[in-house]
Amino acid sequence: MTRLTRRALPLVLPLALLLAALHPAPAVAQSAQRSHARSIDPANMDTTCAACEDFYEYANGGWLTRATIPAAYSVWGSFNELADKNNEVVHSILEDARAKASTAKAGSNEQKLGIFYGSCMDSAQAERQGITPIKPMLDRIAALHTRADVEGLVAELHRDGLGVMFSFGARQDPKNSTDVIAIAGQGGLGLPDRDYYTRTDEKSAQLRDAYVAHVARTLELSGVPAADARAQAQRVMALETQLANASMTRVQQRDPNAVYHKMSLAEVQALTPSFQWNRFLQEIGVSGVDVIDVRQPDFFKALDGMLDSVPVEDWQAYLRWHVLDNAAPALSSAFVNEDFNFNRNFTGATELLPRWRRCLQATNAALGEALGQEYVRRTFTPAAKKRALEMVNNLQAALRDHIEGAAWMSDTTKQRAIAKLQAFTKKIGYPDKWRDYSTLEVKPGAFVENLLRARSWETARNLEKIGRPVDRTEWGMTPPTVNAYYNPSMNEIVFPAGILQPPFFDPNADDAVNYGGMGAVIGHEMTHGFDDQGRQFDAQGNLRDWWTAADAEQYKSRAERVSDQFDGYTVVDSTTHVNGKLTLGENIADLGGLTIAYAALEKALAGKPRTKIDGFTPEQRFFLSWAQVWRQRARPEYLRSMVATNPHSPGVWRVNGPLSNMPEFAKAFGCKAGDPMVRPPEQQAQIW
Repeated sequence: MTRLTRRALPLVLPLALLLAALHPAPAVAQSAQRSHARSIDPANMDTTCAACEDFYEYANGGWLTRATIPAAYSVWGSFNELADKNNEVVHSILEDARAKASTAKAGSNEQKLGIFYGSCMDSAQAERQGITPIKPMLDRIAALHTRADVEGLVAELHRDGLGVMFSFGARQDPKNSTDVIAIAGQGGLGLPDRDYYTRTDEKSAQLRDAYVAHVARTLELSGVPAADARAQAQRVMALETQLANASMTRVQQRDPNAVYHKMSLAEVQALTPSFQWNRFLQEIGVSGVDVIDVRQPDFFKALDGMLDSVPVEDWQAYLRWHVLDNAAPALSSAFVNEDFNFNRNFTGATELLPRWRRCLQATNAALGEALGQEYVRRTFTPAAKKRALEMVNNLQAALRDHIEGAAWMSDTTKQRAIAKLQAFTKKIGYPDKWRDYSTLEVKPGAFVENLLRARSWETARNLEKIGRPVDRTEWGMTPPTVNAYYNPSMNEIVFPAGILQPPFFDPNADDAVNYGGMGAVIGHEMTHGFDDQGRQFDAQGNLRDWWTAADAEQYKSRAERVSDQFDGYTVVDSTTHVNGKLTLGENIADLGGLTIAYAALEKALAGKPRTKIDGFTPEQRFFLSWAQVWRQRARPEYLRSMVATNPHSPGVWRVNGPLSNMPEFAKAFGCKAGDPMVRPPEQQAQIW
């Protein structure tokens, strides 16, 4: 996806990981638009548009004119082109494993990959089985009579990886990063965000109506009579609206202290007297839990009241719907198509992904490191890893220089910031220790059954971490992923092999292109350690205020400029704006990453001739490289959903937004005060 970072790792929700892969997603697509032989192709530019007027159009206008979004996708750009290339390799690996599944060593990763992927590809079996694999659970829901019955089934579904009502899992203690504790948070919604339930505009009301109709049709497909299905769908909407009204907004949750409330088990029970936590923990297979981080206490208070006030029949409708919704992409074509058609409201896609692509994504989600081992063997050399690490070290040195040179920071805060920077763990390409899948059972037969087993296995793997030492070797992304992330609790920067390729990193390109692409990506992730959220974690990954009061106020003032700037950007039409507070961390990281990467480039070029290529200086090619990374065509539905739920800004503003703050950009292209790509000095945002 066009995301550069995964924020502080949240609750681990295995079902979300597996089913996000099965839902049509804009991560990959097949196209004739392959990676260009030239790192920066002038044919992709539109030089009739002045660079100082609209650099995104200047750098990408030719490509934007020619590019089309494949029918099955909501967005298409450089990330997708590279993911498409990676998926050709992954597809080959999986087809090989599928062909050898019957002869491969029993229980081997190769056999499990082949059987899992093969069962997913067996569409005929999915049609024959219908809802048979999930009918036992639907029957259990139909048999509920009391609130205690509801609580017991909720625990069972959580154990199987379906986080109904709320979310629950294991994570590092934000204020004691050596410990893994239980964590509970708001959740249980069917729409992408609580705001979809609370907004009063006409479009949101229409979307809620479409959701109710979708729930009813799905229930009817499962055998619920039409009239009952419509009534149950209304109950689902009413129940989820109560959950949404009790939920924090995404902006509110960006404050890590606002979502940290570590309580003893007795305190949690007192907070929610109607919910039996001891029973829940026993049912999900967790013992010895004495504390839980309750991220949103007010949500759990409201949920506790709902357990008393909401009839069992409504909870039955809610649970039935969520079981069906989460299984739908793995069931027969009627469920798959209904699921796809509703999700078009958020993607705009007009065609379902080919089955092999959906199965590839599902296999990567369930057995990602088993798949990743072979992917790395075929694509990522030790030399590539070494070269990438060298660039990471160069960027780390450049960020240290910028911290030391920050005139607005005191020496006390600078020393602590440098200590944190030097403590970064750097993960490149793939894990040093691969995940062990020996206990994951994968069998020939219905795909949905393999999916359910994988979901339960991953849930158990996550819950087993509670009370154990933190495993600092673990990765949060698979090797083929075209992405990267910073994790503040680990204080680590992570770059999978999948992204260490053109257009981000090209061994045949000049330094300017590589520093403008992968260098800025690296700088972006490093800056996350010092964005408005990351700066609140110390060198050991603990949520602790290590700033002087004066420096913290200086930081907040500078960050507010970034927030205000992006609030002013519109998307799709004049009524849809980027949310500057929601996207603040990513926008700070883009600005910091570019600034640091530019400084590293200048250091690399010191004493060398400034050779022009295609008429462009190294400095100009640096900025052109960044712009091509973020070029994209996107559907309106995707963009509207993005600004509501995604902490990243759309591609055009990831280019024009940070560059308009940079004197280095203005100098490179001769931009003057008053040009659209030059913000007035009093409005320019400069942090790192």
